[in-house]
Amino acid sequence: MTTPTPTPSSSATPVDGPADLSHIAPRDKAEILSQALPYIRKFHGKTIIIKYGGNAMTEPALQQDFAEDVVLLKLVGLNPVVVHGGGPQIDTALSKLGKKGTFIQGMRVTDKETMDVVEWVLGGEVQQDIVGLINSAGGKAVGLTGFDGGMIRARKLKMKDKDNPEIEHDVGQVGDIVSIDPAVVKALQDDQFIPVISPIGFGEGNVSYNINADVVAGKLAEVLGAEKLVLLTNTPGVLDKQGKLLTDLTARQIDELFADGTISGGMLPKISSALDAARSGVNAVHIIDGRVPHAMLLEILTEQAYGTMIRSRCCTTWTPCSGRSSIATIRGSAQSSSAC
Repeated sequence: MTTPTPTPSSSATPVDGPADLSHIAPRDKAEILSQALPYIRKFHGKTIIIKYGGNAMTEPALQQDFAEDVVLLKLVGLNPVVVHGGGPQIDTALSKLGKKGTFIQGMRVTDKETMDVVEWVLGGEVQQDIVGLINSAGGKAVGLTGFDGGMIRARKLKMKDKDNPEIEHDVGQVGDIVSIDPAVVKALQDDQFIPVISPIGFGEGNVSYNINADVVAGKLAEVLGAEKLVLLTNTPGVLDKQGKLLTDLTARQIDELFADGTISGGMLPKISSALDAARSGVNAVHIIDGRVPHAMLLEILTEQAYGTMIRSRCCTTWTPCSGRSSIATIRGSAQSSSAC
């Protein structure tokens, strides 16, 4: 189904500071909280992988919302794991060195100098900012890279041209994931910590690799057997060629969107990793608008849909893959099993 994308005056516009809820009666507030109970019960003890990026990483009010959402999810019994990006921050650092980022098929070309910048920006500046935000909101976050606990083993990515597979692009120290050892993540979860992971892997000779954060989030969701993978973006979700939101997608529909060029550029690795995760057993992948305050809570703990959902199987009733009472009523139309 397609729905109109948010307009600048919609709820997608970031707000300055918390919303004023003083007009809501205490009884109504209690009723709103109680409506989250079925979702809390359904997802208690489940792992939720969150790819953190876009405006949610740069707007102060949205940063605070994000940190509070992550802490709340942890406190009500879910196990959030954060994988972050940092493209704009890397571009800013590169520009100070007189360099400009270049991309091929959505992947950053990463030479040795760029890799050094990627490591200190992602594994240092950005990661520690996120850890600090979560800790200030009452959580216990711990920052990791793929080196920690030997978590993300990688090799040089061999990128085939999307139009001519005989052509191979050299994108430098961009990594292709060989394996993920989730032991350190599981140990932190067991001790009630919230892992915050920078998408940096290591390979033979201890060479470091820059790995697309969407890809890391997707593979980690597969390895951990996550209930959900949530990708925060700067768009309402997956859009068709007319700019309308596609709210509920199946694998077949995504393949068609790849084929006709609707999904391209920076969305290619994002949707590819989302699709791989769904096909590998992650019950639902949500691509949501990070510009909406508390978008994660709205997507996970309410019936309100705020983006595109890619399901691991077709369903029209309350099942683990949707977590909603009716795809037909919430998403607007139910997909038949033949569309999977």
